[in-house]
Amino acid sequence: MDNRLYIIEGLPCSGKSTTSAFVSEFLKSKGKVEFVDEGSGNHPADYEFHSFIDFLNLKDFSDDEQKKITAVSEKTKNGYIVPLAEFGGELFDKLIRFKIYDFLDWDKENPVILEKWRSFVDNSKDDTIYVFNCVFLQNPMCETMMRFGFNKDKSYEFIKEISDIIKPLNPAIIYLKNDDISSSIKKASLEREGWLEAVIDYHTNGSYGKRINAQGFEGYISCLEERQKRELSILSRLDIDALVLENSHRCWEKAYRTIKEFIG
Repeated sequence: MDNRLYIIEGLPCSGKSTTSAFVSEFLKSKGKVEFVDEGSGNHPADYEFHSFIDFLNLKDFSDDEQKKITAVSEKTKNGYIVPLAEFGGELFDKLIRFKIYDFLDWDKENPVILEKWRSFVDNSKDDTIYVFNCVFLQNPMCETMMRFGFNKDKSYEFIKEISDIIKPLNPAIIYLKNDDISSSIKKASLEREGWLEAVIDYHTNGSYGKRINAQGFEGYISCLEERQKRELSILSRLDIDALVLENSHRCWEKAYRTIKEFIG
């Protein structure tokens, strides 16, 4: 069975966006391709800027607010998936407290994310090859490791569940391993105003960052180094097609040749 889902993974600034676009373009010779980049706003397998309001919490909103919420939200068996981009002002401030990533409790977030993956597989098109920029390792690791401080086995269990869900699509993972994390981050930060300060804050103030007493830029890099080790370890334990590219940024021509050979 041909791979119907390719996911490009790796740390920030490892070249995932460029590689995802390359893979997408290369696959067009094999048929219809749907490329979903990070931050696209409406991801078929993930929630980038959404809140989850269960039926009990919905009652804390006024009747008028409930009408506004339910009018634009996706109803699930336990509550509503709320697109935060549809709201502003005071109601947005109330809804952001239930954001799936960053604020939602794990016992609520876990089933919501898994159900989104199931929905993607169920609604995927047989004649389409999907290419995703991250979401399979990056987002679960940012939550389970960085935000909640879970150990590697707990992260593996969650990612293994996702792997089992997407198995009908015969997925393939292309991982961009980077041994120059610090220099790559510094270089990219020059083109991303305000980005570095935000990611340092996120990592050093998360459960994992606090546990290792991560501080400043060096603390952020320490978090990324450990995340990469865990991701590669988890990937090696999964029954999934995978290609690990070593330091692609040093020779993209070689990396792309290897990717072409991997895809076939």
